[in-house]
Amino acid sequence: MDVAPFLDLPALALVGGGTLTAAVLRHPASALARAVAALGTLGRRPHDAGAQLQQIAALSRIARKHGAMALDRSVIDDPDVALAVRAIVDGEAADAVRAAVVHAREARIERHLAAIEVWSGAAEAAPAFGMVGTLIGLVAMFAAMDDPATIGPAMAMALLATLYGALFANLVALPVAGRLRRLSRCEAFERARLEAPLAALAAREAPRRQGLAA
Repeated sequence: MDVAPFLDLPALALVGGGTLTAAVLRHPASALARAVAALGTLGRRPHDAGAQLQQIAALSRIARKHGAMALDRSVIDDPDVALAVRAIVDGEAADAVRAAVVHAREARIERHLAAIEVWSGAAEAAPAFGMVGTLIGLVAMFAAMDDPATIGPAMAMALLATLYGALFANLVALPVAGRLRRLSRCEAFERARLEAPLAALAAREAPRRQGLAA
């Protein structure tokens, strides 16, 4: 199949440039950067908190045997677990530790939503700019009815702009937004499982710290 008839640089520039401009005007630079960076996560498997839960259980055993201060020497890759362990080492109460973990999870959700909104907005803007390209092409076509040589390119732009907008929205932006939404929802659910064991560890260690301090 010859794809040359389906290539129109003015229509592509209008739809692509218009969609990008709309995204820049709608969203802050930080959200745009997250939306681009989020493309690297599309191939990842849904988050599983099993590894973090196993590490929390191991940290609990260390704290039971050597005290909470021994946790300060542990290597912890997960940022939420590391945040909670620092709070436990500092002697924070269980409610404070739980609140810190919840806040970290909600902040992560907000960052994810910012990236998802960029791609969802692009899915809305692309067909609109496709329609703009169609209108521009039709105007150019009707304005040059006395010159048959210009009618073809104008009609091509009118049709292909709509095609480009629909393809980008339904084959790129919407699938990306949907995939990011599913990954974010799964991670939020899995990370909620960390709150109870971390709060339990803090509740167990706080009285011991207070007793040692006395």
